[in-house]
Amino acid sequence: MRALVPALLVALGGCGGDRARSPSCGLAQMVGPTLIQQQLTKAPYVITDAPRGLPPSLPARVAATPPQGEVLVAYERDLLVMGFEKAEFPLTATYALLVVDDSTQRAMGVLIYESEPPKSYPRLGTVTGGPNGERTVPLYGVRVDWPSVNNPRCPLLGAATPANR
Repeated sequence: MRALVPALLVALGGCGGDRARSPSCGLAQMVGPTLIQQQLTKAPYVITDAPRGLPPSLPARVAATPPQGEVLVAYERDLLVMGFEKAEFPLTATYALLVVDDSTQRAMGVLIYESEPPKSYPRLGTVTGGPNGERTVPLYGVRVDWPSVNNPRCPLLGAATPANR
């Protein structure tokens, strides 16, 4: 079943029309974050230390919602301190995942989840959001096979930023 989902995403991605409003993009936007979240159950894919050398900002989104945002990246000692910008940060957010492509080791962006947070995983830092920065959630990291969870016709984290190409 897990092998079928990426194939389904690629097959559906070939449909024409306004990609942002197509059923295939809607499905990809729902399934991609779920597949990424499942990687946390595989120990070799869990990132244990905050990566160094990230760009000043990364694309970000709340899982399964259309608005795109970005996180501003900073470091405080050995932890990442990120600020969610350009979109509404949900007050029901529970945690965030830094998504890293396992083949290139490039940070692809951040997904914010409103579900049960992972238990006992290494925390890489925090993501803060809201009108006055009143909400802070823990940040974890996971490596994924990016091409299998992202449909380039309707990118999971929006168009690539210059620093992320």
